[in-house]
Amino acid sequence: MRIGVPREIKPLEGRTGLIPAACSELVAAGHPVFVEAGAGLESGYADAAYRAAGAEILTDAADLYARAELIVKVKEPVEGDLRYLRAEHILFSYLHLAANLPLMQALCDIGLTAVAFETVQDAGGLPLLAPMSDVAGQLAIQLGTHLLHRPQGGKGLLLGGLPGAARGRVTVIGAGVAGGAATRVAAALGAEVTVFDRKRDRLEAMRALGDNVTALYPYPDSITPAVVEADLVVGAVLIPGARAPHVVTAAHVRDMQAGSVVVDISVDQGGCIETTRPTDYRAPTYVVDEVVHLAVTNMPGAVPRSASQALSAALTPYLLDLANGGLERNPGLQHGLNVASGKVRHPALLSLIESK
Repeated sequence: MRIGVPREIKPLEGRTGLIPAACSELVAAGHPVFVEAGAGLESGYADAAYRAAGAEILTDAADLYARAELIVKVKEPVEGDLRYLRAEHILFSYLHLAANLPLMQALCDIGLTAVAFETVQDAGGLPLLAPMSDVAGQLAIQLGTHLLHRPQGGKGLLLGGLPGAARGRVTVIGAGVAGGAATRVAAALGAEVTVFDRKRDRLEAMRALGDNVTALYPYPDSITPAVVEADLVVGAVLIPGARAPHVVTAAHVRDMQAGSVVVDISVDQGGCIETTRPTDYRAPTYVVDEVVHLAVTNMPGAVPRSASQALSAALTPYLLDLANGGLERNPGLQHGLNVASGKVRHPALLSLIESK
């Protein structure tokens, strides 16, 4: 199958769908790979590296889309991509359609097959979402720590504290891959961390990180004080394929101290913090009720080299199967099928449509 890797055109998105080593494996398996010129530059991969891996470099996006059957992207197609997609394409990328119904309709109108990274499943969970969730969780603390600094509008707090100064307080909503990564980084910095999840095994894993971590079931009466008293709140709630529920309300945010920070990793799925609205890295933050908000929809795009390497490692086995006609026989890929032949296929999206 002819595989195309276009250059990402979403603002400040530096990741690439495939690194050269992954292209080499696909070419060795008999699949021609076309890469748009410059697609890997922000991730540290020159066109020459792709040529050495056996890929063909195309200077024109229209040519790439015309020649490829299977399109491998990182982020969902934006207007500049949609004009090139056609019914014969298989689109394999992050889509997050529950929070973007116009895009869902556009893909249906085109009539293509769209398989979303974030809903591909295996016995262990969401293998293609996990690496980016890990990145986003770590970044949530790194960026949140920076935003707590006074020049960025924060309350002027050193998150880990120091002798004579109190530790910062971090609340993490959700202890999956993203929330777990955020909790680990915050705990390692020395913050007092409270993390919420419904699953006991996740709570056990978080509690084992150290005595500065408290792991709790998300009763509303427990969430309210933990959020209101926090210096940094990280939202990391995920329901595969569906919109995230609002766990942190506008009232919670209104009662937080001025200069506190919220980072909503769930923004791609609509956000689990009621005051969330999508941003990008051109203007990543905004303020509501004197609380700094960060809700960038492509958080891992800030570290494209690390993120692209991690994504390709997870993606390559599934891509090989998909290119070999495995969509119908691979249960994990079937879970990833969001749109086919003009119709919505994912159960969570169908439920969302029925509720409208």
